[in-house]
Amino acid sequence: MKFHSVGGFSEVGKNMLALELDKEAYIFDCGLYLPPIVELEEEKHTPSRLKEIGAFPNDSVISNIRKKVRGIFVGHAHLDHVGAVPYLERKYNADIFSTPFTNEVLNSIAKDNGVKMVNNRKPVMPNSHFNIGNTDVEFLHVTHSTLQSSIVVVHTDQGAVVYASDFKFDNFPVIGKKPNYARLKKIAEGGIHTLIVDSLYAHLEQKTPPEKIAREMLGDVMLNSQNEDGCIIVTTFSSHIARLKSIVDFGKQLDRKIIFLGRSLDKYVGAAARAKLIDFHKDIGIYTYKKDIKKILRKVSEKKNRYLLVCTGHQGEPGSVLVRMANGKLPYNFSHTDNVIFSSKTIPAPVNIMNRKALDRRLREKHARIFTDIHVSGHAAREDLRDLIKMLKPQNVIPAHGDMQKLASLAELCTEMGYKIGKTVHIMKDGQRLTL
Repeated sequence: MKFHSVGGFSEVGKNMLALELDKEAYIFDCGLYLPPIVELEEEKHTPSRLKEIGAFPNDSVISNIRKKVRGIFVGHAHLDHVGAVPYLERKYNADIFSTPFTNEVLNSIAKDNGVKMVNNRKPVMPNSHFNIGNTDVEFLHVTHSTLQSSIVVVHTDQGAVVYASDFKFDNFPVIGKKPNYARLKKIAEGGIHTLIVDSLYAHLEQKTPPEKIAREMLGDVMLNSQNEDGCIIVTTFSSHIARLKSIVDFGKQLDRKIIFLGRSLDKYVGAAARAKLIDFHKDIGIYTYKKDIKKILRKVSEKKNRYLLVCTGHQGEPGSVLVRMANGKLPYNFSHTDNVIFSSKTIPAPVNIMNRKALDRRLREKHARIFTDIHVSGHAAREDLRDLIKMLKPQNVIPAHGDMQKLASLAELCTEMGYKIGKTVHIMKDGQRLTL
């Protein structure tokens, strides 16, 4: 059994791993590296441009096993896991498997960027399994910060290979069910050969709070902060459908007209609606084209206290709606009566930190009230990871999704639990191969 760490083992993003067995191989995820994409602003994401800026995982490191690849398994709908699929999938003669919501997002990415995909896309319901030849594969439901996220399990004659990137153990989800603990424990009884697992917050000595905590924080700010005369403006991750539902719910309680502004919001909300996972899209207006956004913002400016705006720009991305509003490129004048709520955390990449500081400075100059970090993470922290490893009892652990410092934090946790670095816990870098 061989593991090829294509991407996401030397940085946060462009996640991609290949599992090679005797006669076949499988790819887990195929994501983008987002920091350089942020700097493209509204520039079209052509394959040549994305490759030039290093946004793709370097899958040339598995060119020697390309013909063995039988399936591409996408765990969830975040761009750092699914975003490169439309651009790289044609290199492989392999069906693409994902949950219905992720499949809708994948199709939208391809369509929006004018990319024609050649392989079959096969939606997989959460908590179901399928066969590729003689290999049984499961997509187990797990909670994360987007819908229908999965832990992918490949059953081999040497034991199960479990790919758990990304997840959290949320027992109080706003949308959907709790993680499928029962099935995870059942698989563990049959023996798990290797666990590949999210390391992003392995250094945080806590259990990640449930999404209902973020909902309560949002409700407290939106319903109880004095704002009779101004607009409420909220920005969050476009893929965080549960968070968007909470925002809409509170907007309805306030009896405000709810407006979504931005293409990525339209992409993810549309995918959730087509997958029949939400109905709140019926209660909102969504605007994506510049002329339509300008028109609705002029209308909002006349009666600010009647509206709730949800817009892109939580990382201060150049070209996002909130940044263009703050820069005066869209017809909206901020004032001390406006509440701007960041229901997000700044992703700790230098470009994001710089962009958010610039956006915050402009909003303060315009005297808007700013509420920041109204958020809980979608990633497992150290104690969640400890619980997963204890539950599964894998023979081997491969830390994934992070730079060396993050991978080392998970490896350190594993050594606390009796694993040995280099023997049963394996730290990899992009482009390496591990034979077990």
